[in-house]
Amino acid sequence: MNRRNFLRQSCASCALGLAGFSAVLAGCTSKRYIIGNMVKDGISIPLNLLNPADGPMAYYIVRNDKLLFPICVFHTDKKNYTALWMQCAHQGAELQVSGNELVCPAHGSAFDSSGKVTNGPAVNGLRTFPVSVLGDDLFIDLRKRKA
Repeated sequence: MNRRNFLRQSCASCALGLAGFSAVLAGCTSKRYIIGNMVKDGISIPLNLLNPADGPMAYYIVRNDKLLFPICVFHTDKKNYTALWMQCAHQGAELQVSGNELVCPAHGSAFDSSGKVTNGPAVNGLRTFPVSVLGDDLFIDLRKRKA
C-alpha cells in the first residue's frame, strides 16, 4: 500500500470511529433541557417532552425566565418524579447534575435525587417541590416546599 492510500484509509477509519463514538455518547445521556410554562402556582411541562425510554433516574433541567435558578426533575420510576431547586444550600451557587446527584462546583457539596446532602460542606438539603401529573402535563407546584 502506498502512503496516499494508507493516509486515506486511516483518515476514513478515524472519521467513522469518531462518528460512532459520538453516537454512543449521545445514546448514554438521559438529560433534557426544557422550557417550563409558568402557570398559576407553578410550572407546567407537557408530558410528551419527558421521554419514558430514558428510563429510571433520567433527569430534565427545567428553565423559565422568571426563575432565578433552574429546577432539576428526576424521573425516579414510571409514575414518580422529584423536583429540586438547583441552588446550593451552602452558599447559593447553581448546581450541576452528575449522574444521579446534584453537585456544587463552588465547594463540592453534593445532593441525592431527593435533595438530601450526601457530601458537605452543605448541611441543609435542597428545596424540593411537589410534582403531580395533571392530564397531559407534569405540574411542579412552586407555592410550597415538599414535606
